[in-house]
Amino acid sequence: MSALLPTALATTGLLGGYQTARATKNRQLGGAVLAAAGAAAFLGWKKNAGTGAAVALTTTYVVAFGASHPLAKKLGAWPAVYTVTAATAVASLVFGRGKKN
Repeated sequence: MSALLPTALATTGLLGGYQTARATKNRQLGGAVLAAAGAAAFLGWKKNAGTGAAVALTTTYVVAFGASHPLAKKLGAWPAVYTVTAATAVASLVFGRGKKN
């Protein structure tokens, strides 16, 4: 599996979850988007880099979501979401790559 797929899923989860919650005014629906994309990204990371890396990257994903809230008070909502999404994507590309044989 390409390292880009779980990265795209994580990016979609963070950006899409926020946009869904904002557009629908339904936080639970945004959380469902976040959770579904995160679960799919976990499976991709696990396949590519193993369980340990998948757990670490999923933790990064969840921490990024949590960090976006206080960061939004300093930067604004969208800049905070973009910042944590970029950090998560970089971590995914660096640590979520395929195993070397």
